[in-house]
Parts: sequence; C-alpha cells; structure tokens
Amino acid sequence: MHTDATLVVDFLNTVDIERGEDVLDSPELWRWWAEEHELSPGEGDDARAARDGLRAAVGDPRLPGTSLEVPLVFSLDDGKPRLLGTDATSTILAAATRLAIRGDWVRLKICPADDCLWAFYDESRNRSRTWCSMRVCGNREKARSWRARAVGVHN
Repeated sequence: MHTDATLVVDFLNTVDIERGEDVLDSPELWRWWAEEHELSPGEGDDARAARDGLRAAVGDPRLPGTSLEVPLVFSLDDGKPRLLGTDATSTILAAATRLAIRGDWVRLKICPADDCLWAFYDESRNRSRTWCSMRVCGNREKARSWRARAVGVHN
C-alpha cells in the first residue's frame, strides 16, 4: 500500500467502534500516535474534525458529510512540487489530497459491518472489495445471510 494511503487509513482507524476506543479522546494517546507516525500532533480538535470529515467522505454511515478547510503548504524542491502539512492533521489531509489527485481516493472504504466500520484501502484490481476482512466481517455477514435464508426456507 502506498505511504499516503497507509497514513490516511491509520488515521481513519484511530477510532475503534468494536472496542469503543478513540485515540483522540486522550491527548496523550494522540501525541503518541502522531509521534509514532513521525508527525507533530497539533490540536486534537482539528484532528477530530478532519478524521470525522474524512470518515464521512469515505462512507462512515454514522457521520454527516461536512466541509473542512485546513491550510496546507506548497513547496518546490529539486524541481518537484510538493503538498505538505505543518502538523499531523494537515499532513494527513495533504496525503488524502494526493490520493484524490492520483485517483486512489475511491480505494478508501469503510467496512459496512455495523459493529466494525474499520477503514481499509481496497487494493483489488477492479476496486470491488467490500469488507475490511473476508475472514472476519465478510464471513460473519455471509453466515448471517445464509442463516436468514435457511430460516426462510424452513418456515
């Protein structure tokens, strides 16, 4: 997976619906997360607005779509234009913007399982992957569907 996609997916998954944990609920955890990604943490409120906006944009059904404006930095280094951020939030948004420019934004998805909603990057050739994991969420949903059909047949 491309480093921009990895960074954005990691950020989108700073909330874990299944466990009820949110890195952004703790300034210490947010600082640790940002430092683990070699970023300056910046403001947690900005991070939450960015994460919720990005999650809504890639399909999190719990969150309303929203507008978000964050200043980014442009530089020209060695004859190459670069889009940069000044802290974790703006760096992640710069990465998301690069994904959109490359046409890879559509590969960011949210697992449709209500008890999961994990973000993932769809690396399938035709961009048709639905579940974060076929072994876990996909299999669980297929089993539910099978049971529902089986009950209908026996009624």
